[in-house]
Amino acid sequence: MSDRKLHVAVLMGGWSAEREVSLMSGKGVADALESRGHTVTRIDMDRNVAAVIAEVRPDVVFNALHGTPGEDGRVQGMLDLMQVPYTHSGMTTSVIAIDKQLTKNELLPHGIPMPEGRIVDSEGLYSGDPFPRPYVLKPVNEGSSVGVAIVREGGNYGNPIGRDMKGPWQEFDQLLAEPFIKGRELTTAVVGGEPLMVTELVTSSGFYDYDAKYTEGVTRHICPAEIPQDIAEYCKELALKAHHILGCKGPSRSDFRWDDELGRDGLFLLEVNTQPGMTPLSLVPEQAKAAGIDYAELVERIVREALEQAA
Repeated sequence: MSDRKLHVAVLMGGWSAEREVSLMSGKGVADALESRGHTVTRIDMDRNVAAVIAEVRPDVVFNALHGTPGEDGRVQGMLDLMQVPYTHSGMTTSVIAIDKQLTKNELLPHGIPMPEGRIVDSEGLYSGDPFPRPYVLKPVNEGSSVGVAIVREGGNYGNPIGRDMKGPWQEFDQLLAEPFIKGRELTTAVVGGEPLMVTELVTSSGFYDYDAKYTEGVTRHICPAEIPQDIAEYCKELALKAHHILGCKGPSRSDFRWDDELGRDGLFLLEVNTQPGMTPLSLVPEQAKAAGIDYAELVERIVREALEQAA
């Protein structure tokens, strides 16, 4: 790994629902790079971002954005046109991975187990359920489990869902509906082309949604997960396979639900995150630390890998 000191532009913030998380990720990344002697320009992304990057002329951009447009291929396409190297996955991969249905279309033919999914019009939910309850509703192309709702029998959404009930159907015209998979929440990071380990996420709500991810104390991380070795190896196998099929670069994180009563047949991949969080509560830094890679070294590796791939 080269010791050359770099000028890194850390791109963060933006205007997605995940702005605050991105700012936390970006601050951590910028502080880590500065601690290793690199020059850092911190950029809170606005509509003038291309002009700002052109003016500062960094060696590489660290993409610390979450959600649209930093995770959906638009920022990646802009940087490709500008011929500026950047971290994380490229444009095509980002377009596919942020869209949960496109991800299914790409992975299912390769034997990756995923729950059945169906795109539904939110308006139709007020007249009937797309699946027998319990089932999950989530935006098609948002990250960090933004807007996820579990519709249960006897739950407080009503049956059918009431128009006055707060939920993602009030914010999005279309949603992805999936059967709810009971069991345990697992996740595996891939860094440098290798799966790290499996973390189990134990939440008071039973589902790892946006609040559970980013509110301290709501979720307990068991790292490494206390699960059978064959299930841990299967998680890592599927995470790496999905990473390669989608063409991910840099870090990715694959999220799973595991019905432990069914053994190996109960493991389902839910989604692949191409812009996993880098906050103090984030899972990729936590797994890296457990594998002996401290936060600053992890950030450095991501930057160096991006430059090697660009070269």
